[in-house]
Amino acid sequence: MEVTIPVLILAIPLLMFFLLGLLGKYMSHKLAGILGTAGMGITLLLAYFTAFTYFFSGAPDFVDAQTGQRLQYIVFNQDWLAFYNNLVIRIGFLLDPISALMLVVITTISFMVHLYSNGYMRDHHGVYERGFQRFYAFLSLFSFSMLGLVVATNIFQMYIFWELVGASSYLLIGFYYTKPSAVSASKKAFIVTRFADLGFLIGILILSFYTGTFNFTEFTSAAVGESGNLFAVNEATAQGISNIFATSAAPMFMGASVLTWALVLIFMGGMGKSAMLPLHIWLPDAMEGPTPVSALIHAATMVVAGVYLVARLFPLYLMSTAALDIITVVGALTAFYAAMVACVQIDIKRVLAFSTISQIAFMMVSLGVARPEFHEGLGYMASMFHMFTHAMFKALLFLCAGAIIHAVGSNDYTEMHGLRKHMPVTHITFLIGCLAIAGIIPFSGFFSKDEILSACMGNSWLAYLWMSLVAGMTAFYMFRLYYLIFWWKEHKIHAGHHAPHDQAWTMTLPLVILAAVTCVAGFIPFGNLVSWNGEPYDFMAHFDWSIAAVSLIVALVGIGLATVMYRKENPMPAKMRNALPALWNWCFHRFYWDELYMFITHKIIFNGICKPIAWFDRRIIDGSMDGLAYISNKASWAIRGLQSGNVQTYVWIYLLGALLLGAITAICVI
Repeated sequence: MEVTIPVLILAIPLLMFFLLGLLGKYMSHKLAGILGTAGMGITLLLAYFTAFTYFFSGAPDFVDAQTGQRLQYIVFNQDWLAFYNNLVIRIGFLLDPISALMLVVITTISFMVHLYSNGYMRDHHGVYERGFQRFYAFLSLFSFSMLGLVVATNIFQMYIFWELVGASSYLLIGFYYTKPSAVSASKKAFIVTRFADLGFLIGILILSFYTGTFNFTEFTSAAVGESGNLFAVNEATAQGISNIFATSAAPMFMGASVLTWALVLIFMGGMGKSAMLPLHIWLPDAMEGPTPVSALIHAATMVVAGVYLVARLFPLYLMSTAALDIITVVGALTAFYAAMVACVQIDIKRVLAFSTISQIAFMMVSLGVARPEFHEGLGYMASMFHMFTHAMFKALLFLCAGAIIHAVGSNDYTEMHGLRKHMPVTHITFLIGCLAIAGIIPFSGFFSKDEILSACMGNSWLAYLWMSLVAGMTAFYMFRLYYLIFWWKEHKIHAGHHAPHDQAWTMTLPLVILAAVTCVAGFIPFGNLVSWNGEPYDFMAHFDWSIAAVSLIVALVGIGLATVMYRKENPMPAKMRNALPALWNWCFHRFYWDELYMFITHKIIFNGICKPIAWFDRRIIDGSMDGLAYISNKASWAIRGLQSGNVQTYVWIYLLGALLLGAITAICVI
């Protein structure tokens, strides 16, 4: 493949960032929107061309002719930092099934958001929001960062772009910088993810220390043999990997191997980015940014970075079942927790935020239960499939929410109700998104979610039952949201307000396109394109209709319960709330995680630890220095006469000193 196209995929968003960031204030809002959207449109076409070439050209660089296995192909890889001969950090472009998949996902969602924002970032009178050009510059920076992350040839390059994604997220969440809640949310997201990234960095250093490499190809272009050993293509790396994989000679720490510690610490970075318990607290507050930002960052791209990280290093995770078990448990707990909280929220963006947390946890669980011995790693393929389908229907749901908020002027569902008559296009597209995430056939979410449940069944009955329960809760809270927005009762138009209506074509067209993709994406032969070892996998041949039927029944039960409770106004929700007030309050307040963090940081860390340290610093350290300065000042003042400049005084002092020395000498001699 020519190097030019991959370079342009990264260069165009970066160029748009500098162009709009530096010159945006000198151009009109309309021109800035056109340039940003056109730049991402060109990037979209180039990414599609690259992905389709990789998947369907059959070129020997991409597919092994004998086995049909899809290969990892390095388009370019330039030296950047050389620590020593065997440890060089490079900047490059790696093309393989999951990076090609993410090129499609990122550019598709980003282009839709760019187009959508041309309408969303204007009021009903056509007046653009302040900072419109800056907003498009930040969108381009984020797109560049995320694209650089997924095509990284080595884990250190990924870490660099990982941090750049965090910085881009900080800028976009805090776009309304005059709004205190937005500033607080951006700082919260930045601090929490930086804490998680510390673990990621330590894990990288441990892994690279023992293997002598940062390169993904040397980690993953290997085969897992029947004995469980990993045979890498690089001899030095193979020796390093064998040192930490050999069960008899592997370095241990606190009862776990170095490999397990490294992988768990790397997963800690993924927990932060993907908002897993207990590092999830930043994502709901990140809804303070413009709604298109929520669709781009917190629904489709940034939050799946953690899933992508585990998938990228999956051959290594296969060598540590303990690390996979930790991923499974964290994912399962997070999925259930987020689903419970989503059932009682009244802010529609926060419902979708907790839905995102729950669905990302589904993907994590799928990776955690994946084993090669069960249908050639069904869980891996299912996780990537759900990552693709979820990106489309969750971006659709967020953009629909943005259209509703733009029309109503509020995030609170109590200000909505009965909007199906006023916003028919938004109503239909939102319904399609709800059916998909609930897992109703033939929408895409049905197929990807069913494969995850099949993978859970192959690993553990408990995992299958747990995730099936979460799937039913998902159907319930999404249709609760749907009915409260579009049904429940007639919409009340307040005096002085216009009737809500569907938005301009720039906002409506992305909804229609994403809804269409959601309807057909489930029929893509995904297993033939993406698998853990590059070998084609026909998941339809292994499709378990008994599991599919059970999951469909569970989804229909959840939808049915939501229909009974919320389709028409009735006292049932209030009765349920009054019957279980403690549970409702815990769920509404997100199980008081924010309060717990505030208690730990303010009461324990700040008051219990930082204040005594600050007192010791001010009173003891600073006091000692101040005391020395005081003594020196007094002493210098007392002896200042010795430097009077009077020659006679100097002679007398010299004479007295000489006499004193003579007397001392005489005494010593005697």
